[in-house]
Amino acid sequence: MKKFSVGLPIQEKSGFFENVIKNKDRIKEVYFSWGGFKSGRSAQTENGQLPYWEAQQRFLENLRLLHRHGIVFNLLFNANCYGEESLARSFFYEIGDTIEYATKNFCVESVTTTSPLIAKFVKANFPSLKTRASVNMEIGTKEGMEYLFDYFDGFYLKRELNKSLADIKRARKYCDENGKELYLLANSGCLNYCSAHNFHDNLVAHEKEIAKYDNAYLFDGVCTEFLKKRSEKFLERTNFVRPEDLPLVEEYFDGIKLATRVNSNPNLVLDSYLRGKYSGSIPDLLEPNHSGLFYPKVIENGKIPKEYFSKVLTCDKDCATCGYCEEISKKSTIILEKEEC
Repeated sequence: MKKFSVGLPIQEKSGFFENVIKNKDRIKEVYFSWGGFKSGRSAQTENGQLPYWEAQQRFLENLRLLHRHGIVFNLLFNANCYGEESLARSFFYEIGDTIEYATKNFCVESVTTTSPLIAKFVKANFPSLKTRASVNMEIGTKEGMEYLFDYFDGFYLKRELNKSLADIKRARKYCDENGKELYLLANSGCLNYCSAHNFHDNLVAHEKEIAKYDNAYLFDGVCTEFLKKRSEKFLERTNFVRPEDLPLVEEYFDGIKLATRVNSNPNLVLDSYLRGKYSGSIPDLLEPNHSGLFYPKVIENGKIPKEYFSKVLTCDKDCATCGYCEEISKKSTIILEKEEC
């Protein structure tokens, strides 16, 4: 069954498109943002390596390559904030023109968005496209899906519920009973219940405007500050599903999203999940990747016991008194020898 949804890298990576084509029988779709639209990541055509016009040309060439090989696409309008344009008629005209061009030239089957109004616009004007609620909307309950029932055909599960089998089953049951789809983001490196997550996503949405100013601060996310001090909390405070653990939950989802748009080695991510096995520093598979924060410590995936995920899937999540994840995190950590300068 085609399960994996993979992101078009913002900075082109050697061999990635060939890898997707080679494994297209297991790839459900490739997702991407368009041009200069605000997004949950940097703009797709502003990769810092090429002039805008050349980046745009390469972007279209890559889409055409994948299209020729029968790859279908999911188009993203998943910025956390569209600012003063959010309700503008001109903004929706631009979205409509973009979708019309993309669907005529490529096999775009669905749109993922954080905006209920963009979803409403798509359903009204492009009824053949499915609409999907972004993981950044943090939907994880029957109520959350019910409120947006008329807007979305599918939902990404709230990250924090990835390790709760009871919540996964409840969401699946609601979707089955109401003709909706359910999706999983497998390799997020974000902290659970991050207090600054929305703030950070807003900064990302407006990074182009922000870059024009003499800024007083650089904000890398509170995850960076926290994990530098508390690396032993890495497993407890994150929500990723390892390649080895995916078989325990994949039956409940219509698709598995792999975050590969800004990962430095998207081939590693894709290959590891296709194989269902990985040996190395587990943060290297994630987006964001926290490996550099822990150096010279490495959290070695091969040292995490097989029973780890099945245990946390059904535990009572009383992390304050349990200590199991912290113990596993410590036991799976190795210390490298620092290189001499």
